[in-house]
Amino acid sequence: MEGSIAGLRETFKSGRTRSVAWRKNQLKAVIDLINENEQTIYKVLHQDLGKDPAESYRDEMGVILKSANYALSCLDKWVAPKKAELPLVFFPAKGEVLPEPVGVVLIFSSWNFPITLALDPLIGAISAGNAVVLKPSELAPACSSFFIETIPLYLDNKAVKVIGGGADVGERLLELKWDKIFFTGSPQVGRLVMTAAARHLTPVTLELGGKCPAVVDAFSSHSKTKVIAKRIAGGKWGLCSGQACIAVDYLLVEEKFASTLIELLKKNIKRFFGGNLGDLKCVSRIVNKHHFERIYHLLKDPHVASSIVHGGSVDEERLVIEPTILLDPPLDSEIMTEEIFGPLLPIITLKNIEESIDFINSRPKPLVIYAFTEDGTFKKRILSETSSGTVTFNDVMVQFVCDSLPFGGAGQSGFGRYHGKYSFDTFSHEKAVLHRAFFPELEPRYPPWNDFKLRFIKLAYRFDYFGLILLLLGLKKP
Repeated sequence: MEGSIAGLRETFKSGRTRSVAWRKNQLKAVIDLINENEQTIYKVLHQDLGKDPAESYRDEMGVILKSANYALSCLDKWVAPKKAELPLVFFPAKGEVLPEPVGVVLIFSSWNFPITLALDPLIGAISAGNAVVLKPSELAPACSSFFIETIPLYLDNKAVKVIGGGADVGERLLELKWDKIFFTGSPQVGRLVMTAAARHLTPVTLELGGKCPAVVDAFSSHSKTKVIAKRIAGGKWGLCSGQACIAVDYLLVEEKFASTLIELLKKNIKRFFGGNLGDLKCVSRIVNKHHFERIYHLLKDPHVASSIVHGGSVDEERLVIEPTILLDPPLDSEIMTEEIFGPLLPIITLKNIEESIDFINSRPKPLVIYAFTEDGTFKKRILSETSSGTVTFNDVMVQFVCDSLPFGGAGQSGFGRYHGKYSFDTFSHEKAVLHRAFFPELEPRYPPWNDFKLRFIKLAYRFDYFGLILLLLGLKKP
C-alpha cells in the first residue's frame, strides 16, 4: 500500500496530472467507463442493494454522466487564473487567484449509492489535477470489485488507484499522510477520520448525515397536496428504500392536516411500490443483516410499534422492510433521536406549523430541511432562523443533482461542499499571486515627525491607502 501511495506522489510531482489535456482525458474515460459497462453496473447494483435498472440509472449512472460532462464543458474556465482587483496605489501591479491541485487525495465512498458517491468526488479530484486513491465501501462488495477491476482499464493507473478491503484497510490508509481526505458516511466514522487527519494536519471534507425534516404546511388546493404526497413518497421510499443521507427522516405537520396527508401517502405507496410486503416492487433491499436488524429494532419498541399507521411488515430472508408510516412516536424514542436510514417515516403533529422552527432548532443541524409551503413570510423565517446544509422548498432530493448548487452539511451533518465547480474548489488550493514592478520608487521627503506619522496613518487606514503609508512614511526602504 505504501509503495502505491509513493508512486502516486511521484506522479503528482512530475506534473503529469496538472495538464488540462490529462484532466479532460480522464473525464472522458469516466464517461466511457459508464457507457461501456451499463449492463454490468445494473448487475452489481442489484447484487448489492436490489436496485432496479431505472433507479440505478436515475440515481447513479445518470448522475455521473451529467457531472462528468459538466466538468468537461467548464474545465477551461475553472482552471484559468481569476483577476483580483488591487488598490490604485500599487500601480503598476497585477493580482490574481490561481487554482492549483492540493496533491494526493484519499476518497472514502459510501455503500448506499456506491457508483455516485465514489465517482462524483473523483470527478472533482481529477478535474482539479490531483492524484487519487479511491476506497470503495466493503458493504457494497460487487460494486467495489467492479471498481477494482474496471477503473485501471480506463483511468491513468499511475495517478488514480482503487484500494479495496474492510475497516482494517481504511485504518491503515488513515495512518498515512494525505493532502486531502474526502469522506462520505456516518458521523461516527467521520469522527475517526477527522481524528486521524488531525495527526497530519490534513484538511478533510466530511459528507455525513442526520435527521432531515420535511415541514408540510397546509395547502388550500387539494391538487397541490396530492403533489406533495407524491413527491415525499417517491423521494422517501424510491431512493434506495430510504437509505440515503438526504432522505426525509420525519415529517412535521399540523394536527388537522395529518390524516389527509397520511391517506395520500398510503395511496402513493400502493401506486408506486405495491399494496403489501408480498407485492413490493421497485424497492431496494436493506444493505445487510446488521442494518436490517438495526432498523427493525427501531420498530420493536412497544410505544413505537403502537404508532404505526401503515406498513411495519418485514421479510428477514430477503432483507426487505415495507414502507412504514408512524404517527407521533415518542420524541425520546430511538427512532426520533437517531438517523433512521431506512423505509420508516415518523409523522410528528404540531398545533401550529410555525412551531416546526423551534422543533428543528432543538435538534442537531440537519443536512437538508425540506419545506412545503407557499407562505413567503414562513419561508423567510425558515431561512433566517434555522441552520442546515441545504433548504429545499416544495420538493425533495432534487438539490443533490444541481451542479450549480453546493452540496454539503452543517454542524454534525458534515462540513465542506462539492458538486460542479464546488467539487473543483474542494480539491484545489486558491493561491494568491501579486506581481509588482520595480518602478516608480519614491522616498520620503520630510522629517519623520511622530505626531504627523500617527495622524497620517489613521487617515490612510480610514481610506484604505495602506500602500501609501509604506511609501511616504519610510517603512519601506528603496
